[in-house]
Amino acid sequence: MTGDVWPLVHAERAALIDDLAGLDEAQWDTPSLCHGWAVHDVVAHLVNSARSTRTGFVVDLVRARFDFDRQNARGVARERGGTPKETLERLRRAAPRTSTPPAPLDSRLVEEVIHGEDIRRPLGITRAYPREAVVRALRLQARTPASFGGAKELLGRVRLTATDADLTIGDGPEVTGPVLDLLLAVSGRRVALEGLDGPGAAVLAAQS
Repeated sequence: MTGDVWPLVHAERAALIDDLAGLDEAQWDTPSLCHGWAVHDVVAHLVNSARSTRTGFVVDLVRARFDFDRQNARGVARERGGTPKETLERLRRAAPRTSTPPAPLDSRLVEEVIHGEDIRRPLGITRAYPREAVVRALRLQARTPASFGGAKELLGRVRLTATDADLTIGDGPEVTGPVLDLLLAVSGRRVALEGLDGPGAAVLAAQS
């Protein structure tokens, strides 16, 4: 899995745009899996993320006084349109971009897959994600410290074994389940715990 990440990222953006195009305005107000954010807010965050550049990210972070939550909130406010249609059009325009903040390129997959599920699961929408995209996202989360939104420390306490991919990662009591649910669970989405088994599942539940 060493190929160019951008075709996978662009495919995820296109798939989400297709799903969003079928929503009515009330569905855009549905609470997402991101605490305090509606679907509309998550889409605005994805627009901001797609437009982010290395220099722009650093400037925004300084202006937010190095508070990531404040920086994200400012980005949502900036990119959220007056209507869902306007925000969706902004996402369409940003979708082909290949700019990135100062982070590993696979972080673009983490953004698209996890936030895609933040939107889809509350709406009852399912997607068969390309396995490579989800596995790459999970491997990056396993290397990333919690201070940067990852699960490096957690994966020192549990071992994840995917039931639908050739992937075992971590050290400790085993947790088994679909790779997508494993990714979501180590990223703090409690809804994914329902799809997991094994003695390590309680460890994930305690940290979610």
